[in-house]
Amino acid sequence: MHVKPYAEEQIPISTQSSLAQRIDGLLCWALRHWLALFLTPMLVFVTLPFLAPVAMHEGWETLGRLLYVLYSPFCHQLPQRSFFFFGEKLTYRLGEILAVYPYNDPWQLRHFIGTEAMGYKVAWSDRMISFYFMTPIFALIYPLMQRFGRKLKPLPFWLMLLLLAPITLDGMTHLFSDVLYGISAGGFRDTNAWLAQLTNNAFPGFYAGDHYGTFNWWMRIITGVLAAWGLALHYIPWLDRVMQQELRHQCQ
Repeated sequence: MHVKPYAEEQIPISTQSSLAQRIDGLLCWALRHWLALFLTPMLVFVTLPFLAPVAMHEGWETLGRLLYVLYSPFCHQLPQRSFFFFGEKLTYRLGEILAVYPYNDPWQLRHFIGTEAMGYKVAWSDRMISFYFMTPIFALIYPLMQRFGRKLKPLPFWLMLLLLAPITLDGMTHLFSDVLYGISAGGFRDTNAWLAQLTNNAFPGFYAGDHYGTFNWWMRIITGVLAAWGLALHYIPWLDRVMQQELRHQCQ
């Protein structure tokens, strides 16, 4: 008895064509809405750190602590360089924190999230708020300008690098100061005595520390905003050009 070899079931050509059309349609839809698909999860990502102090304040401790852990790889989370919600102050001096949490080692200190009286810190530092949070906010300028009939060109690459230079310089000098002198041993970025000397100590109380209103605080906020501006307004218009080219090529 002759047995015919097993023949694999063939998918009808019409079914293959229909599947390909659906995939092409999905691709074209994604290309048309790429900015919303890109910015929506980014906005969620940069907003969740603010939920951590809210969760702690409302008694949702498991959620709050989970958020601190999840965001710890993205930031040092040092409390003296963080915003606090639901407490007496927006920021605290290092000495005020050490009075209730006497651990001077940065790896231990970063685990201090606050108290009921002091409030609870945001899950990343003030610099990361100004940098991470403002990047998608500035990115929203691009579609808003398009809505008003103006299409922004990408910032020149050299200008983006120039806007990134301040945050790099400020961050690296803080790092060197912390490594060489510790976070509370009077490093050159703790006291900023060099700046006091340059300005003839014209603004007492402005130079030392990391709390609200000091030189370090302003530098972290300003450099983060500048970096966010540079990245958003260079890459978003550039990526949109790429996506529009692909849209014309793939979806005509």
